[in-house]
Amino acid sequence: MIDTDKLSSYWEYFDKIYCISLDERADRRETAQFQFQKVGLSDNVEFLIVEMHPHNCEQGIYESHMSCIKKGIQAGANNIVIFEDDILFDGFSPVILKNCIDFLSATPDWNVLFFGCLVANSKKTENKSVLRVKYRSLAHAYVINPSFAEIMVKKPWQGIPFDDFLFSINEGFYVAYPSFAFQSDSPTNNNKHLLLDKFRRLCGGLRRIQKINELYHSYRTHIIAFHIIILLVIVLLFL
Repeated sequence: MIDTDKLSSYWEYFDKIYCISLDERADRRETAQFQFQKVGLSDNVEFLIVEMHPHNCEQGIYESHMSCIKKGIQAGANNIVIFEDDILFDGFSPVILKNCIDFLSATPDWNVLFFGCLVANSKKTENKSVLRVKYRSLAHAYVINPSFAEIMVKKPWQGIPFDDFLFSINEGFYVAYPSFAFQSDSPTNNNKHLLLDKFRRLCGGLRRIQKINELYHSYRTHIIAFHIIILLVIVLLFL
């Protein structure tokens, strides 16, 4: 059994930890509290309670993330962790978290480290628990460098969803490996992506999709080589 009191000491490295939650989603906050308790974060997270944006839910999400970043800057934080309230921890390891902290302490040019996300590409670093990535989507659990945060908050809403905004930057982005933070199957409040949400559920949910994405990019060369070999075998059989 994991000693949550000991785990909380690991999280003390992070100066400010926020969790974005819609005022009407008390159910998510309750579930999130349970998730945070599992990994020793029950007393370390400040919830940012926001109202649903009256016209554009994606603008509301964007501005909520920016509000957390601004609060962290104003508090003088050396690093800022942001969660969304549909957070789900799976496969959490104190060793991986400690390795991530060691990486952040030793790497001056990092911008964002995700505890879990979807990537378009990944490469190993000298730290076995951290991959350098080309970010694709999902911003439900990440830590941001204050110097990068200062740049971020100068970017007002311009009609670009927060995930796409991060995708357009894609410099100095890293992810914990294996990832330990996922999005739950709680129904989305983003009415622009209801069909996408339904499709993700048909595929087994975001946790499964994220794990498959991580597996593929970790062993992409082997997977491609295997398929080439199979294709060659099939061709030879018909010659």
